[in-house]
Amino acid sequence: MGVTDVAVFVGAYPYRSLTHDDPAWVVSQMDRLGIERAWVSHFPSLLLTDPASGTRALRDLVAPYDERLFPVPILNPASPTWRHDLQDAKAAQPPAVRLMPQYHGVDPAGPLMREVVATMATLGLPLLLTVRLEDARQRHPSDTALDLPAAAVRALMRVDSSLRCIVTHADRSYVEEVHFGLTPAEAARVLWDISWIWGPPENHLALVLDTVGADRFVLGTGMPLRIPDTPFAKLDLLEVAGDVRRGILSGNLLRWLGPQ
Repeated sequence: MGVTDVAVFVGAYPYRSLTHDDPAWVVSQMDRLGIERAWVSHFPSLLLTDPASGTRALRDLVAPYDERLFPVPILNPASPTWRHDLQDAKAAQPPAVRLMPQYHGVDPAGPLMREVVATMATLGLPLLLTVRLEDARQRHPSDTALDLPAAAVRALMRVDSSLRCIVTHADRSYVEEVHFGLTPAEAARVLWDISWIWGPPENHLALVLDTVGADRFVLGTGMPLRIPDTPFAKLDLLEVAGDVRRGILSGNLLRWLGPQ
């Protein structure tokens, strides 16, 4: 597996117009930065009661780039068709399934979420969670979604001992709150992207690489809402050792996914 970005979206963002929201632009940035693969979700599905139609649209959008862009469907636990949607996702062999409970009005650690993640674990589907998409200070007034609570991540990781989860857009304190609140076995099933963790001149990224463990982190750019160069700049400024850098860019994810 080459350099892989686990935190990319395409399609129209519901809360403001973006200069670039199409797969062709994403691939152009990947080429520029040396990213081989990206896990991609669909912005419009954030507000769809039934995101299944959004999943179909996402697959059509990324089809011309099927060797580079891997669709990650968004599932709504409150949808009466979520079981069917999950089976459909399983058949398409996605790298993960994304849940955004804060956008679908679902209790992030409630019965609906617990049932869905338990089923995902049974099916062997990794879970992708996102703490936030934008800083609260720059959100549109209509975007009232709260940040995903750290306690919810801990609760979900205890639903099934085989559940694997990647959490994106978490800052240092959030990572620490979840990681050190889990048992070592639970924490070993969680990966974190580095998109929202401060690098130099702050020492946040260096600190969590040391205390949480460099093998727990993967590449996430957050494009197109975030500048895709930023994670690479953090690693460059920290002068991260070659083996650690390779782990973050691809190796950690490959080991976490296991035999394919």
